[in-house]
Amino acid sequence: METVRSMKAVRIAAFGGPEMLHLETVDIPTPGEREMLVKVAAAGVNPVDYKIRAGKYPAVREDKLPYILGRDVSGEVVECGPSTERFAKGDRLMAMPRIERGGYAEYVVIREDEAAPRPRSLDAIVAGAVPLAALTAWQGLFRHGGLKQGQRVLIHGGSGGVGHFAIQFAKAKGAYVATTVSGQHADFVRGLGADQVIDYEARRFEDEVDAVDMVFDLIGGETQERSWSVVKRGGILVSTLTQPSREKAAEGGARGVRYTVEESGADLSEIGVLIDAGQVRAVIARCFPLDRAADAQRFLEAEHPAGKVVLEAGL
Repeated sequence: METVRSMKAVRIAAFGGPEMLHLETVDIPTPGEREMLVKVAAAGVNPVDYKIRAGKYPAVREDKLPYILGRDVSGEVVECGPSTERFAKGDRLMAMPRIERGGYAEYVVIREDEAAPRPRSLDAIVAGAVPLAALTAWQGLFRHGGLKQGQRVLIHGGSGGVGHFAIQFAKAKGAYVATTVSGQHADFVRGLGADQVIDYEARRFEDEVDAVDMVFDLIGGETQERSWSVVKRGGILVSTLTQPSREKAAEGGARGVRYTVEESGADLSEIGVLIDAGQVRAVIARCFPLDRAADAQRFLEAEHPAGKVVLEAGL
């Protein structure tokens, strides 16, 4: 481990717009029991980041400021805390750290159970696009939605960070996948394997699909409310955003679930196997250097690009 004990990190000291993001010099954290200090190669940029920055995420309130943003990273282990068993110095990994430990930094502390080996087929930058978005898709489809081979799923927002993984995971499971996207992203999601692509700007999804086993809702609002009409009896509507209506679920003999993604090195390891098998790929929409984190968030928030936005931590 280098003798230098300071690092660059992007923090917010107050809630607001992208201008609140500042590159600062802070102390390098020290790993504790079953933790590792990881030199960050890349950190994913996700919608939750700009929600936190704006003060619209309940888990991060003013008493947490100043706060380092970033929920997913790839990097190399440079120091291990006591009782660390699964990883050693020099290991390359990817992880979704707990919310109190941000990845927009040169170093971050990662718990062993949050991390998975970096897939052999991915470089460090692409691996930084995987953890949060892939875990959100994986847990929504399988842990909460119980999606099985031969079932039909409608994915709202299939071209985004979570959605583009969800399409590929569902196809790898053997499901029939319909998805709603804007017309400009139709070819993109077809290339990921979507069986049915619905341009929500031109057509109503209710007129195109019916009787699906699962709706995976990454949009919310009116889209979620309209989705009950296509969920079959015994089916499920799973959302990352708002709790689906219990009344409408009961009327249709279906279920509604809202969930929050959880850190899981075990799930990430399974995802890594699919990536190395060539069944799943992470798509990078754009990569920014760490000191342009504000620009990265502006781009993601304004453009809603296909795939993921990533920060490269090397300065």
